[in-house]
Amino acid sequence: MTLITAFTLGLLIAFTYIKTHARGHYSQNFTLTLIMIPSIIAIIILLVGSNVARAFSLAGVFSIIRFRSAPGDPKDIAYVFFTVAAGLACGVGLYGYSALFTIMLCGFMTALSVTNFGSRKAYNKLLKIVIPEDLDYQGVFDEVFLMHTTKYELKKVRTTDLGTLFELVYVVSMKKDANEKEFIDELRCRNGNLNIVLSMNAETPDY
Repeated sequence: MTLITAFTLGLLIAFTYIKTHARGHYSQNFTLTLIMIPSIIAIIILLVGSNVARAFSLAGVFSIIRFRSAPGDPKDIAYVFFTVAAGLACGVGLYGYSALFTIMLCGFMTALSVTNFGSRKAYNKLLKIVIPEDLDYQGVFDEVFLMHTTKYELKKVRTTDLGTLFELVYVVSMKKDANEKEFIDELRCRNGNLNIVLSMNAETPDY
């Protein structure tokens, strides 16, 4: 009963992890690990029981085991603790309690994922536009910005190529449905097809 309950809860947690993971990019190995951890922890608790000597023996065994993995999503760590808690509850025989909090937490995680809780509605992006020196840059791109961005601000102007060109640095917040290629193409039509760089999800720079 302990192993069946722990394995079932591991499957439920792994399924929730798959469904709530950002953009569906998740590791199969990590998912299988989430399924295994509750059963393993439950077995350890059953083996230890109330035997203090056995507990110290198992602690010594685990102290020589090294776990190597690349740093991942902080949410993955929370899922690991989630599975450990489920395994501990099963190991001490609290099947109803373990099933209840597992189902509730999986429901909470699903709701947070569906509502996209905590996400930023707009991301600042860094836009660099090179223009010829004879082009008056003040207001020349405003029409394009109003069409594709919710907010824009000119942060820096500097000369390049021995003063024959100007480089304008803007911080822009793209509209949700904005087409970045169309945005850049319209800018190119106004800057003489010179270099344009639009960084992805850049924070506002300090100058």
